Amino acid sequence: MDWIVNPEIWVALLTLTALEIVLGVDNIIFISVLAGKLPKARQARARTIGLLAAMLMRIALLFSLSWLSRLTHPLFTVAGLQVSGRDLILLLGGIFLIGKSTWEIHENLEGSVQAAREKAVASFSGLIVQIMLLDIVFSLDSVITAIGMARHIGVMVAAVVIAVAVMLVAAKPIAEFVDRHPTVKMLALSFLLLIGFSLVVEGLHQHIPKGYIYFAMGFSVFVEMINLRLRKVSEPVQFQRRLQEE
Repeated sequence: MDWIVNPEIWVALLTLTALEIVLGVDNIIFISVLAGKLPKARQARARTIGLLAAMLMRIALLFSLSWLSRLTHPLFTVAGLQVSGRDLILLLGGIFLIGKSTWEIHENLEGSVQAAREKAVASFSGLIVQIMLLDIVFSLDSVITAIGMARHIGVMVAAVVIAVAVMLVAAKPIAEFVDRHPTVKMLALSFLLLIGFSLVVEGLHQHIPKGYIYFAMGFSVFVEMINLRLRKVSEPVQFQRRLQEE
C-alpha cells in the first residue's frame, strides 16, 4: 500500500491519464463517425462497445510488453528501409484510415444526404470489426507512450481505465454535436485523413511531432467554433432581411 503515499505514482497517473485522453480524441472521432451510419437507437451501444474494446485492447497490449518489444525488430528490408511489425501495423492502419475518411467525405459530398444515408447503413457487427481494427493502431501509439512514461503496470492500466471512463461520458455529446453540424463532421473527417497520413509517415520512419498535429487540429476547431458562432448570429438577421424584401 506504499503507492498511496507515493507522490511519484500519483503524478505519473495524472499525467498518463491526461495523455491517454488526448491520444484518445482521434479514437472518439472515428467511432462517432462510424456509429453515425447506424440507426439512432444503436449508435450509443456501438460507441460504448467501441470504447470498451479500445480499453481492453490497450490493457492487453500493456500485459504483452515482450511481444511489443519484438514488434520493433526488422522483419524485412525494402529499398534500404527496414520494416518491422509496428511499421506494418502503422502503414496498414494509416492507409485504411485515409481510404475510409476519403470514402466518407465522398458520400457526404455526392448526392443528397438522404440517399447517402440510405446507402450507407452499415451492419452492426461489421462496424464493430472496423472499430476494433483501428483500435489496434490507435492503442499501439497510446501504449508505447504509456510504457515510456511509467514503470508500474498498475499505473498504466489505471490511467487507461480512467481515460476511457472520461471518453465514455464525452462520446455522446461529441457525436451529437458532430451529427448536428455537417461542417464539423467534414472537419472531423479531415482530422482522420491527417491522422492516417501521419501514421503512414510514421510507418516509413519519418517522425512528425504530435504537438504539431494536435496544434493544427486545435486551431482548426477554434476557427470552426468562431464560424458556428457567426452563423448562429447572422442567420436571424438574414431571415429578417428576406422578410423585409418580400
